[in-house]
Amino acid sequence: MKRKPANLPALCLVALLLAPVAAAHARSSDRNQPMNVDADSSSCSTADDGPCVLTGNVKAVQGTLVINAAKADIRRAGGDISTVQLTGSQATIKQELDDGSPFNGRANKIDYDMPKDTVVLTGNAFVDKAGDTIKSERIVYNMKSGQVESGGTGGRVSMQLQPKNKDAGAAPAPSAPKPASKPAPAKPAPAKKGGG
Repeated sequence: MKRKPANLPALCLVALLLAPVAAAHARSSDRNQPMNVDADSSSCSTADDGPCVLTGNVKAVQGTLVINAAKADIRRAGGDISTVQLTGSQATIKQELDDGSPFNGRANKIDYDMPKDTVVLTGNAFVDKAGDTIKSERIVYNMKSGQVESGGTGGRVSMQLQPKNKDAGAAPAPSAPKPASKPAPAKPAPAKKGGG
């Protein structure tokens, strides 16, 4: 039996919402690309403030943006999307930034607040932005300012930051050895006595 695609008008709204989620400088052309969405089922209201819930192997692809979750819960206010909540054993977001570098985020729950331009990753959260990584129970990313906050109740934060100048982080090339002070002249061997 063929699986029916999820409610496409609602998913187009999701596309507009989630395209910039990766970073303030996420691939800007992604918003102009068509979005392909697949889910096992959907329950979406046609009312301006009605919810839209997609469940079961939710996958959305728009340009370089790829979203995977077990469930996507979309909330609207005044006809505009206000929040999206992605959940799963690890909901994931991947996108290429305008400079070509990759952004990857994953967590048990990802909340995007559109009016605040804020993404909150909760539960075993991990973000990798071009090699700079953060691992924490909770990571908050402000897309306008680029500010990242991490931490949580009783959890620790692990970070790895790459040097901006990759060559600067490498060990310096060995320099030529400095010449030692001049060796003392060799003493002439003592002359042998007697002819030979």
